[in-house]
Amino acid sequence: MNLFCSGLPYVQGRVLVTVHLTPRSFPLVIDLDGTLLRSDMLLETGMAFVRHKPFSLFKVFGWLAKGKAALKEGLALANPIDVSVLPYDPVVIELIEGERRKGRTIVLATASHHTLAEEIAKHLQLFDEVLASDASRNLSAQRKRDLLVQRYGEGGFDYVGNSHDDILVWASARQAYVVNPESGVERRARMHGNVQQVIHSNTSGLKDWLKAFRLHQWMKNALIFVPLMAAHQLTNPLLLWQGALAFLFFGLCASSVYLLNDLLDLADDRHHHSKRNRPFAAGRLSIKHGLLVFPILLIGAFAGASWLLPWAFSGALIVYYILTLAYSLSLKRQMAIDVIALAALYTLRIIAGAAAFGLELTFWILAFSMFIFLSLALVKRYAELREAKRKGDTGKTRGRGYYPADLEMISSLGASSGYLAVMVLALYIHDQATSGLYAHPQVIWLACPLLLFWITRVWMLTHRGQMHDDPVVFAIRDRISLVVGVLFGLVFWVAA
Repeated sequence: MNLFCSGLPYVQGRVLVTVHLTPRSFPLVIDLDGTLLRSDMLLETGMAFVRHKPFSLFKVFGWLAKGKAALKEGLALANPIDVSVLPYDPVVIELIEGERRKGRTIVLATASHHTLAEEIAKHLQLFDEVLASDASRNLSAQRKRDLLVQRYGEGGFDYVGNSHDDILVWASARQAYVVNPESGVERRARMHGNVQQVIHSNTSGLKDWLKAFRLHQWMKNALIFVPLMAAHQLTNPLLLWQGALAFLFFGLCASSVYLLNDLLDLADDRHHHSKRNRPFAAGRLSIKHGLLVFPILLIGAFAGASWLLPWAFSGALIVYYILTLAYSLSLKRQMAIDVIALAALYTLRIIAGAAAFGLELTFWILAFSMFIFLSLALVKRYAELREAKRKGDTGKTRGRGYYPADLEMISSLGASSGYLAVMVLALYIHDQATSGLYAHPQVIWLACPLLLFWITRVWMLTHRGQMHDDPVVFAIRDRISLVVGVLFGLVFWVAA
């Protein structure tokens, strides 16, 4: 029965009756993944599973062997998903609310597992009915079309979707609403001649990818040049070229890690006051694209490093990647271990630089870097805990191993670690090897009060709540920190 007409005649006894159908007589059916939600629940649950149960990945293959429906059920039931912070599309929600006010029936029809769909419907309070996948049926494409036609008739519903799987559903709908369509979807949808509206609400682009790559964090990779400066080889063009390549490949590897970290930390980021605006957490970039891009960056980093730089640099890069992966999956949630791991990741950049240049690292560089970077890692934790305390939280911070009550101890440990770095610098001045590198090693004493001032200022600003979550980013943007950095370098130049 085709219900496109405004009035449908039928015979009741000997009387011809005409039923006039209004738009509100047709239910409005909403797809979830990529439509109402700027994400995909299969990928959301998959990333949550990897994050919480990385050593149980064999279960995924077992579920997949039973079919996609079994996979969706296994992942949906394996880890709870907080649906209250998912990236819903405000334009689609506005469309739904407008149609509800007109008295229309609103149906959520999704290929996601029914437990997730029901939780989302309960949270949003916008749907009269929920149709979703279960252990035996994956409600997508033709199965979804068949079920909707069975319930509402051919042309008896309006459908809001976004993907190639929705083409068949639109063909049987009265009207089609196309939301942020995948490539080629809008053209195919229009072939049916029933497209009512096309919504382009997600305007992600190059800017979001650059933000996800965290290019500003590449400044940390300048630590690669520390061994070159310490060896007074900054004017060596060959070593400078090797340093530039090392900087690039380390940056590609780091960006790959940042992408993977964002994909694994979706839930925690969405509960954070600023991280919730990251492209993946906010749904501006899709999880699927992130899963494609991060291995490309990683392969490019290791291929270039193994081809153009010493193998020792590739070894340092492997250690960095493994430690970062361990940090993302587990170490970041372990008290004390997390900040030591962060300090080690900074120090690994210096070690990688020495490997790229074929230079030996001294005890002084390693000791100084571990203490100063431990102090900065504790600054980062203090800033997070202070924000949690300001909000009135008293429990363990989400995704971390600390409580807001730990603030005083963290500040004590952090400031002490920073001052120990100054002591290491002072002891370095009296080392015999220092006299061989510098014409006036006593001038380096001027660097000690500069470093004391900077560390004290950083911790005072952190205590006052004026510190950016990442102290390195703060130092790059802070005018006083930049001036201190220039003076610090000038001291060593004069001493040389």
